[in-house]
Amino acid sequence: MSAIEPTVRPSAAPGEGMRAHVYSRPPEPVYFPESEEVPETNRHLELRTALYLILKREFAQVATLGSDQFVYWDPTTPKKRLAPDAFVRLGVPHRTFRTWKTWLHGAPDLAVEIVSEPDEGEPDWDEKLVHYRASGIREVVRFHPDDRERPIRVWDAHDGDLVERAPGDPELRACEALGLFWTVVEDPSVGPMLRLARDREGHDLLLTPEKAEARAREANKQLEAEVEALRAELAQAKGKRLKRRRSPG
Repeated sequence: MSAIEPTVRPSAAPGEGMRAHVYSRPPEPVYFPESEEVPETNRHLELRTALYLILKREFAQVATLGSDQFVYWDPTTPKKRLAPDAFVRLGVPHRTFRTWKTWLHGAPDLAVEIVSEPDEGEPDWDEKLVHYRASGIREVVRFHPDDRERPIRVWDAHDGDLVERAPGDPELRACEALGLFWTVVEDPSVGPMLRLARDREGHDLLLTPEKAEARAREANKQLEAEVEALRAELAQAKGKRLKRRRSPG
């Protein structure tokens, strides 16, 4: 008996399209989770929230900002993701979003990681750097509030790599993405806090929303006082004119 040659099914002719088939299951779309339960200390929450609110107040008109939302950079898998404590994408006014997908919106220009104690459930920092390198984020800042010697470390994207600035770099704390400078301010309630300033020395700080509101209230009070003083002067001048008119000529 001669061997039976295998039958090869010819492919569909161009333009004919795929024939109707019966499948064992429907195709599974790639699902990108919006959140994950990870322990967070109250101190970390306050540091993260304070930085986000400062950034939002300053840049909401020119940038979209996030805090702890997932950043995805590979449309084929949800496993490649990061959740920076703060991130900024310049060029588009702020809007709400559930997750950030770089293939739709572009990679953030800046991401900030605040070290928490003991960072339970967090991957190793070297592993995070691998992810940051792949994500395309061009400036990464790591703030360790309990490291008195090197609380701020910065990485820049260069030629497909993510390179850390040397400790002796005179521009170590320059925030290139925002044109500002990083500094550390001692807060009475949470201790060392990461802040941004307009000058290298860290004197001209970006205001927290609370400080901004307090200054606005003070400015309003001063304006009201000036208006009342002007009204008093006008009333006094009016009284003098009336007095001159009534006096015998």
